[in-house]
Amino acid sequence: MIYAPNTAAANYRGIHPGLDLALAKITPEFLAAVTEKRQELAGSNVYVTGFTYDTLPLEETFFEAHKNYLDIHIMLSGCERVELAPPDTLTEFDRKEEADFYALRGTAQQSLVLSPGHFLVVFPEDAHRIKICLDEPQTVRKAVFKVRFR
Repeated sequence: MIYAPNTAAANYRGIHPGLDLALAKITPEFLAAVTEKRQELAGSNVYVTGFTYDTLPLEETFFEAHKNYLDIHIMLSGCERVELAPPDTLTEFDRKEEADFYALRGTAQQSLVLSPGHFLVVFPEDAHRIKICLDEPQTVRKAVFKVRFR
């Protein structure tokens, strides 16, 4: 996991070429143009999609994990709590292997608030529970980059 200010994105280059490409796009100009239509930066290896949704009470959320992709979550407006845990400490209840999506339940080991101006990189070893409201539900807008990591 990496959690850092958007302005520090360049500090994390060199881990993986696809991650480098996505990190280079964490600029106000690029993020302002992200829509809810998938935008491919390197085919299915690196792409970004915008999302708008209402945050939820903790009990209405679940963890998700990926085996082949890493995610970069960037909050554009609003805030949400994100919880993290290693996938092997959680219980799987659904999977869509063709979409590299694994749904899990269990107990978080870390928690953070994702707010505008910061990004969160979750690797395959980071199951993440998103969409958690802080005090009450709110509408958020975020960009999510998907990077084929394996």
